[in-house]
Amino acid sequence: MSKPPVTLCLWYDKDAEEAAQFYAATFPDSAVGPVHRAPGDFPGGKEGDALTVEFTLLGIPCVGLNGGPIFPHSEAFSFQVSTETQEETDRYWNAIVGNGGAESACGWCKDKWGLNWQITPRILIEATTSSDKGVAKRAFDAMMTMKKIDIAAIETAVRGDAVGAA
Repeated sequence: MSKPPVTLCLWYDKDAEEAAQFYAATFPDSAVGPVHRAPGDFPGGKEGDALTVEFTLLGIPCVGLNGGPIFPHSEAFSFQVSTETQEETDRYWNAIVGNGGAESACGWCKDKWGLNWQITPRILIEATTSSDKGVAKRAFDAMMTMKKIDIAAIETAVRGDAVGAA
């Protein structure tokens, strides 16, 4: 098997190995590969410290680089994970937020290493990009009130039902 032409390099302070292990345990089609360790002491580290960690995240080849705190993650880069069910949405969201992460708005959250995630139910994308402008606006307005996306509330908005109506 040949190496893919592109590998995503993610910069971590010093916890790339821990992050890769978390991602592999949380997401399907994810695994931790070789960990490359420092052959000697260096500024900010010592022999045996992990320098890089190769891993696959949802089938995407990645390398985690322990480069120190100089370049933190920002919202300018995020993984958008498409989900089919509320259970799947909840599982990913709760894993990230419950492992020292933080909630944000509109389906965004941040893991404990500062990497940003969009846990996005497929129905949300379909609704907000609908050719029916009324459906798109109602779904968008509903999303704007949420942190974690609530699929039932998006479905209610798509139908045009009043929120809270029986």
